[in-house]
Parts: sequence; structure tokens; C-alpha cells
Amino acid sequence: MTKGFTIDFTGQTIIVTGGNRGIGYELSRGVATAGANVAIIYKSSKDADSVAEKIAKEFGVKSKAYQADVSKADIVTKVFKQIDEELGPVTGLVANAGVSVVKPATELTEEDFNFVYGVNVLGVFNTATAAAKLWTARQSKGSIVINSSMSSQIINQAGENIPLTQVFYNSSKAAVSSVAKGLAAEWAPHGIRVNTLSPGYVNTDQTSHMDPKLRTYQAANIPLRRFAEPQEMVGQTVLLLSDYASYMTGGEYFVDGGQLVW
Repeated sequence: MTKGFTIDFTGQTIIVTGGNRGIGYELSRGVATAGANVAIIYKSSKDADSVAEKIAKEFGVKSKAYQADVSKADIVTKVFKQIDEELGPVTGLVANAGVSVVKPATELTEEDFNFVYGVNVLGVFNTATAAAKLWTARQSKGSIVINSSMSSQIINQAGENIPLTQVFYNSSKAAVSSVAKGLAAEWAPHGIRVNTLSPGYVNTDQTSHMDPKLRTYQAANIPLRRFAEPQEMVGQTVLLLSDYASYMTGGEYFVDGGQLVW
């Protein structure tokens, strides 16, 4: 009989950017379920502290929220050092924070570009390098999971042959998936693994405000015929953070209900 296995992060600290809501909240809970102390990075949310307290109480781990603009490298580096000192050794990072601007391309501005790329690309790079600095300084391994999107590969549809007008978002996800591969190759000699989680359509506060007809259309074009729940992103993420994925780096893992099959 095959014995089961357990992923155990007890005594480790995992940082989750944007970890207080949506997919990020479930990822924070997922690593806490495995025993990790959780550091939630947020920019302006009013509930981050209470979310961290709730996770700590529910799972019996240390959990704390830290405010930081991930587009500012010096701030991120300082906060990561603080987390490492206060919660214990950081062993993993989930670079989950992401934003979008939905407008026709002819209406997009330089400010829109800087906003989207500042979080989705530069923010991921800043958090990843801040974690890598901690690990290389003490010559320890680490694992980074970057939350990208199936939009790195396809243009999501708003209707029959009608694309969603989010060209900066789509291109930023293609860019960050490429950044992940570059970092994975560069940092492999240090024992630092970098992988990408690319979700499909997920039920979140953001998607719940979409036109119901659009949601119905999109769900009908997924082989599993439904949007994912945020917690369905947890399994792949926790696996990639764990030593069970010790030979996995530079990969992009699509949790998309089979969307890219068609």
C-alpha cells in the first residue's frame, strides 16, 4: 500500500503579496494550513491586519500584515528583512499581487501602463529579488511562486470573437512569466526555485461584478464549464513551495479548467 505524504511548513515563514483578499487570501490560508507563519504584504487595504489576525487564530501560526508598495524596491527589501527577523526565516514567497486596467487600447495612457506594469512586473521582480537576497546572504534555498495568468498565453474573450480590452494586463502577464523563467535560470545554482501559477477564470470580488452574460459566455467556453473557486489555486501553489517540487523550476502551471486545451 502506498503511504500518504504531508507538506509541513512548520517553523518556516512564507510571504504572500496581496494575501488578504481573493486568491491571495486563500493562498495565505493554504500555507498556514501546512503550518507556515504568514506575512501578508498589502498596499492600502483597511482589513489586512484583521485578516492576518484571523489566520493566526484559525491555524495557530504567526501571521502579520506589512504595508509596502511592491513597485518600490528599497521599501520591499526593508520589509522583507523585517519579516525575516520578526516571524522567522523566510523560505517561500508567493508573488500574488496584481492589477488590471480595462479600457480600449486607444484610451490607455502612460499612467495606466506604469500602474499595471509597476505592480504586475516590477513589483514581482522587486519581491523576488528581495527574497533572493535573504537566501543568498545565508546560503539557503528558497521557493518563489509567481501568480501570472492564462492571459500570458491567450487573449480572453468578452464575446464571440470580441477580446477583453486589457492589453496592458495581458502583456504584463506574458512579461512576468518570462521574468520567472529568467530568474529560475539565474538562481538555480543557489538552490532558489522560481515557478509560475497561471490561473484561468476565478470567482473573486472582481469577477463577481462582471456582466452575468459575459461570465456565462466565458464559462461555456471552458472544458470544465465553470469558473474556479479561489481555493482551487492552493494545491498547485503549496506543492511548488514544498520540497516535493524540489526538481521543478522555471515552469508555468496552468490551473484553468482546461481552457488552453481549446
